[in-house]
Amino acid sequence: MSTDGWKNFGKYGANRDPGNIHGKYALGRALEDSLERMIIHGGIRSPASTRRGLMARMNYLTTTGGGAQAMAEAGITATRPTIRAWTRGTQHPRPENQEAIDTAYWNLRATNILNNPGALKQHLNRGGHGTELEIHPINQDVVEAPRRRSNLRVRRFQVRYIWDDAVDAFVAGDVAGLEEIWDDIIGELDSDWGAYTYVSHIGLGA
Repeated sequence: MSTDGWKNFGKYGANRDPGNIHGKYALGRALEDSLERMIIHGGIRSPASTRRGLMARMNYLTTTGGGAQAMAEAGITATRPTIRAWTRGTQHPRPENQEAIDTAYWNLRATNILNNPGALKQHLNRGGHGTELEIHPINQDVVEAPRRRSNLRVRRFQVRYIWDDAVDAFVAGDVAGLEEIWDDIIGELDSDWGAYTYVSHIGLGA
């Protein structure tokens, strides 16, 4: 499959696998996965059913902007005195309220991180060191045998300087912007760069 063959993607069967997608979409998914890891890994580890986990969640929900709305949207209708008692640990909520508190916490944390793309940029830039990017080529099992390439392999390399623009495009849903950034990324590869216009997966070491 020549580089020019990507202009007619699917001509030889590559589109038979729905997992073979343009790099711009795979890059967006990779950024979404990285954001999800930031939300989860940086969050409160103790379960909401424990005193420590409950108090930590209540402290976040009662001291962070949007906490009251997040609790309301999660279905919490407790009175202010009850919420204060939960926060202080002098009263333990019923299991259904524990679950609602947990939902409210994670929803608020996700919202706040999404509203602060600078945190994801900093995470990916790593003080100028950048982030390792792993590109998995398309699944060629669906490609007509004479058109398969034996030299495609997983490519790993450090990527710097593009993350601010990539995160901005991701947050804005700017697919054209992600495509331009993806073209810049694979431009760093050797003469086979065109063979990675479409991929099966992109992983970020962040």
